[in-house]
Amino acid sequence: MTTWIALFRAINVGGRNVISMKDLTADLEQLRLSGIRTYIQSGNVAFESSRRSADSLRSAIRKHILGQRGFEPELIVLRRDELQQAVTENPFPEAAREPSTLHYFFLDQPAGDADLEAMKLSAAPSERHSLTPRVFYLHAPEGVGRSKLARNAERHLGVPTTARNHRTVTKLLQLTAPDD
Repeated sequence: MTTWIALFRAINVGGRNVISMKDLTADLEQLRLSGIRTYIQSGNVAFESSRRSADSLRSAIRKHILGQRGFEPELIVLRRDELQQAVTENPFPEAAREPSTLHYFFLDQPAGDADLEAMKLSAAPSERHSLTPRVFYLHAPEGVGRSKLARNAERHLGVPTTARNHRTVTKLLQLTAPDD
């Protein structure tokens, strides 16, 4: 069994795509996913599955929720080791001391046509950012809510993303840590 993390995008936000974590867990159990754990109401779910493909899991989850709830959520599905790799490769490790200032934008696919110049121009003087094939890292010490770059990141990247702060990412790693 592989440990997977599903990062749902835009559920339980502004009264749209509302689904309780209890109902989401029940929906995922119907897909024969096991060991389901959720973290906060914004759609962070860890589970085990014998499926080997993130794409097949993503597709099955989206279709099932559409049938059950009437909306088809966007989500990124990662193996636990991919989430760990994102943390390990964080180019701003000192920013982890203030975990709400460090954000991981997980990309649906590599951002081959990213507008790097627009990203540079959108960044506040205090902000730092870095792009890898699967993650766009943003350190926004003045707050992500004030960040023009954070607001426009997906448009500049040119691919769907979902973002989580460092605190949430590390909590998901703790939640899925193997029992020793």
